[in-house]
Amino acid sequence: MPLTNQQVKDHAFLGGLYKTEHAPAHVLDKGKAILVALCERIEAEKPADLDALYVLTHAATEEFNDLEAEFDEAGSEIETIAREEIGDDFWFVATAYGFEDADIEELIAPREW
Repeated sequence: MPLTNQQVKDHAFLGGLYKTEHAPAHVLDKGKAILVALCERIEAEKPADLDALYVLTHAATEEFNDLEAEFDEAGSEIETIAREEIGDDFWFVATAYGFEDADIEELIAPREW
């Protein structure tokens, strides 16, 4: 399903991480795909409130948890800068879809990174 939110379509997910030499691009591509899929789910399911949004963001966060092993295999990790960049992108997604009151920590509550 193609994205309809222009703000999201124009956003460079994990853009800052692609500029570092610590994060492998092929793993970042998978992280970007998780975030785009999250946006697609939000557009398809149209969560009515924060609780419904958190269900979707928690599922995406758990996908990032699974991705951590691939960072390790590539000689990298989800470290401080990456954690902040990922968290910022979750916040961006929430606000782009009108959830300005979302709690950034709750958006990624099940994180293991």
